[in-house]
Amino acid sequence: MKEFILDGRMYNKDLITTAIESGADYILVKEGNLEDVKKLGRIRVIVEGKEGELTENFVIVRISNKQDEEKAATLAKSGMNVIVETTDWTIIPLENLIAQSPNIYCFVKNSQQARTAVGILERGVKGVVLQTEDINEIKRVSKVLKEDIEKLNLVKAKVVNIKPVGMGDRVAVDTISLLKKGEGMLVGNSSAGMILVHGETEESEYVASRPFRVNAGAVHMYTRVPNGKTIYLSEISAGREVVVYDVNGNGRVVYVGRAKVERRPMLLIEAVYEGKKLSAVLQNAETIRIVKSDSTPVSVVDLQIGDEILGYVEEAGRHFGMKVEETILEK
Repeated sequence: MKEFILDGRMYNKDLITTAIESGADYILVKEGNLEDVKKLGRIRVIVEGKEGELTENFVIVRISNKQDEEKAATLAKSGMNVIVETTDWTIIPLENLIAQSPNIYCFVKNSQQARTAVGILERGVKGVVLQTEDINEIKRVSKVLKEDIEKLNLVKAKVVNIKPVGMGDRVAVDTISLLKKGEGMLVGNSSAGMILVHGETEESEYVASRPFRVNAGAVHMYTRVPNGKTIYLSEISAGREVVVYDVNGNGRVVYVGRAKVERRPMLLIEAVYEGKKLSAVLQNAETIRIVKSDSTPVSVVDLQIGDEILGYVEEAGRHFGMKVEETILEK
């Protein structure tokens, strides 16, 4: 997930309060206003000293020529967090710097510039520093950085196998957000083929809806977290970030409030898309739903061989949750 920093050096209580409430990661503040900012909420701060130096391993580099760009690259490669300031807003220096180091930030004036910055070379900057006097612009930038984090191309896969596999340990993920109909988590026995498991937003004759919950499945499975990484469901705990997706593949970050691991009867579901297998082990219960190709949720007990469901496939393998280009065979 990209970092959001508000430039609060021109101290404005309302702007800083809005940034904190909108999920900003840092406030950039002058030394003399540090205590005032701390009174507004618990937030990390980057303090600018009297000589312009910054704390938290940050540095500002103003780029007006190639030598400045080389200086920024050297600092970034040494481990510094480099905030790039350009004479006119352009992506060319950012492209060159992002290609050399992940430690690049940039100043932006609005959400359009923020969206462009996080998409440069597909990797994007590590974060943006927003300079604005518009409260609504803070909210818009927060949405770009904290909610619309990625877009995946979901596929329509045909179910080829549904098989009870006995008792197992499954993870129910309770988030601190309310999920909408159509949202859920991508999970899979392999990160190369994952199935969209719907949140418990639907009413049932057996239990009330729990729209904050995704009954995600067996402990060994993968699910997606920010920055294109995956983790095992067994690793999920309170405070962890996970990504939920809608039926169009739009992902947003939510935080976990609780993860419950309980022993339950389990069901193996396998599907195929263009010769590639997607599979997941889910709890065998009426309240567990996946998403059909027409975007409607369907209970696993009503799922039929031949049904089309939504999922995700990728080519690369994974090493400690990161995508790598290598040959991996998972069965």
